[in-house]
Amino acid sequence: MNTSPVTPESTAAVDAAIVTRRSVRAFLPTPVPREDIEAILAVAARAPSGTNIQPWKVRVLTGATLARFTAALKAVHDDPAQAAAQQEEYAYYPRQWVAPYIDRRRKIGWDLYGLLGIGKADKARMHEQHGRNYLFFDAPVGLIFTIDRILEQGSWLDYGMFLQNIMVAARGRGLDTCPQAAFTPMHRVIAKELAFDEGEMLVCGMALGHADPAAVENTLATDREPVAGFARFLD
Repeated sequence: MNTSPVTPESTAAVDAAIVTRRSVRAFLPTPVPREDIEAILAVAARAPSGTNIQPWKVRVLTGATLARFTAALKAVHDDPAQAAAQQEEYAYYPRQWVAPYIDRRRKIGWDLYGLLGIGKADKARMHEQHGRNYLFFDAPVGLIFTIDRILEQGSWLDYGMFLQNIMVAARGRGLDTCPQAAFTPMHRVIAKELAFDEGEMLVCGMALGHADPAAVENTLATDREPVAGFARFLD
């Protein structure tokens, strides 16, 4: 057991890694060393899981494999017939949108499009921007996450903690990420491209790399509710 004392400096470092995490949508081509990726995943694997079943499986895509994968997905996205045939396997978002969730969703969408100069009627540029998901926003590392189909809702909750650990551990190393549910409608294409095992189910994807500081989309700042807005203290 690690009994290292908690110091103000260590607390500040952890807090900084959490609060500076953001969804980056433009990356530099700067490579990320394999040893750094492995270290991030090793730290992330300390996430808690019910009875320690550790439900996560990860495919790390780089180089030529990443290029082939993204080209295959982008081709489907840009073909109207193929794109229309794709359907998500599980509902990531609510089937019925109500306030305040729909308001928050709309705000971040139009804030992003506003930065990019994409108008509400500009369907071609919306399509192009959405398609950048399938390029991992040009990140040098693409992560694809899967789970065994036999596992239940509790394991999906555990999985979220693993994903958060990856993003925080990446920030601690000066790297950025973008968790991506946009991959979920492409699950059949992805399963074929990456030769999923029988019973393996897509969870999501994630871009990993160095943020492009010159990209206007990376200036997007999202709001958060204050503690008083979501917590009740019952004395």
